[in-house]
Formats: sequence, structure tokens, C-alpha cells
Amino acid sequence: MNVPVRAMEPFRGSSRNSVRGSLRKVLRNAWSLTAVLLLPAALLFAAESRVVILEDFSSKDQQGFPSGWEAQNSLAKAQQAYTVRSDAAETFLGARHARQRVFKRIAWDPHTLPIVSWKWRLKAPPPKEADTIATVYVSLDTDLFVIPVATKYVWSVNKPKGATTDGGIFGASEIVLRNGTSPVGEWVEERVNAYEDFKRLHQHEPAQQAWGISLLGGSEVEVDFGPISVSGP
Repeated sequence: MNVPVRAMEPFRGSSRNSVRGSLRKVLRNAWSLTAVLLLPAALLFAAESRVVILEDFSSKDQQGFPSGWEAQNSLAKAQQAYTVRSDAAETFLGARHARQRVFKRIAWDPHTLPIVSWKWRLKAPPPKEADTIATVYVSLDTDLFVIPVATKYVWSVNKPKGATTDGGIFGASEIVLRNGTSPVGEWVEERVNAYEDFKRLHQHEPAQQAWGISLLGGSEVEVDFGPISVSGP
């Protein structure tokens, strides 16, 4: 027995609009889900690629001393030793026979921006008695007496690269980042994970906000410090 096949009726207007609406809803939900799935990766990429300039030495006082910086001891002597200079490429801080540190209170989150980068340049061959070219102090915390807890990164003349020294209760723990007296007249870029170094040397987590940066030129040398920045890992 043959059963007649009933032809399918075409969609009526309301049915067609309903289907289109459903398709749009499905596509919209799919794009929303894709955006949600991609959002953490995008945020992670942004955090990792973010670079924050802590200091570019673009501002100075009438004596040429960098604005916002302070002297460890004598401001008058620091103004003689540290001067903001510039060449065709950029602005930098020049240190000439410095015998004290200069520092600046700069806050950043070392947990999300653990990498500290800078560059320095030895201007001329140092005399034989020189033992240190330059030092960068990164202070990520303070102690119970509100004294900065610092890790100092040293360009040493004689100490072996990678050597570390415990700073004790009141001193700064030291990492020899570079050794020797070369190159001369060329910028050398440095990049350290200050957060991991702090935990390793000081045996505890740093504060949520870093304390700041200190710089020290060698007492027998002429050295320049370029811009200082922080970034994600």
C-alpha cells in the first residue's frame, strides 16, 4: 500500500524570524564564550608586556641634580657628584667620584612587576685602586625600624660575577652582577628579577609596594646611569 508523502510546508514569517533570532542568539553566546575564554590570556599577556618607567632623568633642579632624588648624607656634595646630562641619544645621570648614595622613593608592586631593568656606562678606565664601578640598590621592603631592606646589584672590579653577600641585620645583601673594567664608553643593559632575588636573599616576601631605588657611583670612577624601568616576568 502506497502511503502518500506529504510535502513539507514552507516556514511562515513568524517561524522564519524565530529561527533567525535563535541563530543570532547562538552566535552571540558563542562569541561571548570565546571572549571569556580569551580574556585571562589577554590580561596575562598585557601584564607580562607592561613596562613602567621608574626614572628617566628628564627633570632636574638648577644645579643639575635629578628632581625628586635625595642624598644619603650631604646634598651639596651629592649635587657636585651626580648631574643629569644628555647626549644625542638620551638623558642620563652622570656620577663623578661619588662617595655617597642618592635615592628616590618610588612605589610599584614587585609581585606583578618583578623585573627591574637599567643600563650603565663606564666612562673611562678606572685607576688600579678602584674596587667598584657602580651599584644599584633595589629596596622592596622596610624593616621594623622602617629602614629600607635592599638588594644591591654591583658592578665590581675584582669580585667574581654571581657572588652574593648577606647584608646582615642592617646592611644590604649583595649580588655581583658584572665584573671587570670593560666595556668602556658603551652602555651595558641589565635585567634582574628583583622579586625572586629578594625572596632568596632575605627569606621572606617583599611588601606589596616597593620602597624605592638608590644609586651609587664608584668613588674613583666616572659612570653613567640610564633610565630605570620595571616590568612583568
